[in-house]
Amino acid sequence: MAKKVTIYDLAKELNISPATVSRGLNNHPAISDITKKRIAAIANKLDYRSNKFAANLSNQKTYSLGVIVPRLDSYFMSTVLAGIEEVSNKAGYSIIISQSLESMDKEILNAKTLFNSGVDGLLVSLARDTQNYKHFTPYIKANIPLIFLDRVHNLTNCPTIVIDNVQAGYEATDHLAKQGCKNILIITGSLKRNVYADRLLGYKKALENNNLNFEEVNVFETTMESQNAKDVVDYIIKMNKPIDGLFVLSDSFAAYCIQELKRKNYLIPENIKVVGFNNDPISKLITPSLSTIEYPGYNMGLLAGESVINQIKGNIQLRETHSISLRHKLIIRESSGN
Repeated sequence: MAKKVTIYDLAKELNISPATVSRGLNNHPAISDITKKRIAAIANKLDYRSNKFAANLSNQKTYSLGVIVPRLDSYFMSTVLAGIEEVSNKAGYSIIISQSLESMDKEILNAKTLFNSGVDGLLVSLARDTQNYKHFTPYIKANIPLIFLDRVHNLTNCPTIVIDNVQAGYEATDHLAKQGCKNILIITGSLKRNVYADRLLGYKKALENNNLNFEEVNVFETTMESQNAKDVVDYIIKMNKPIDGLFVLSDSFAAYCIQELKRKNYLIPENIKVVGFNNDPISKLITPSLSTIEYPGYNMGLLAGESVINQIKGNIQLRETHSISLRHKLIIRESSGN
């Protein structure tokens, strides 16, 4: 194994002191530009890699942020991460991304690993089955900024960044009702999570305001993986009262459901009108195009990144803010008979 190049190696090559090399690498004003260029050139030549963690031990900073998300193969979550990364990079922070794969056990492991890595802040979107939140206690005790986004839980001094999921659920359901739907089925993820529970609440309120009865049989809870679309359509076929409206809390799963409905000779939107959620690219590509709720993931990521960095720097005391809500928008397309 090749020996790791150190600042002592650079100093020897340049015939200057290790202290001068260190200051030059850190852009110290006492070192001339000519010397800095000489140091940079030899560092590149010898493939020198700085130990950023060790260099920052004196101020207890690693200039890194931890991010835990349910899955990385989600378009919405990828836009959130893009926003976080843009803000972080501009501020000189790197991000360490981990996924829980919808498992609380994996989330616990990720939280512990990131804490031991010395991250300066943590941003979390919770796993589907998380019900215990003790794994975040070390962050709170150590006064490390902790922010929940999208899938959130209210912990003391931990801000949340969300959209008004109740209102979004209301608007989607109200739109279907205004389009003439009388029996609307909602397809949801785990109701243990705030995003789905709140959208269901909005669904119920919209039914009530449109003089439609809420029925438990019209709530279908699923992991919303592609293979589950057949289960949804089989459920629709077997229902005593025909379904004429479908509110699916994921665009990608809504697309799978539309495909499966078409295989069973349902016409969209003539037989069943459909509204999805997130405004993923698939919503424009599926035929018919999918009505949906636009969820500003990129803006959420920007705000989350700015918020955690401002907390770290002490610029604002965001911890006093309980929740930040971003705007959403109903986008009407062909699937709901616009």
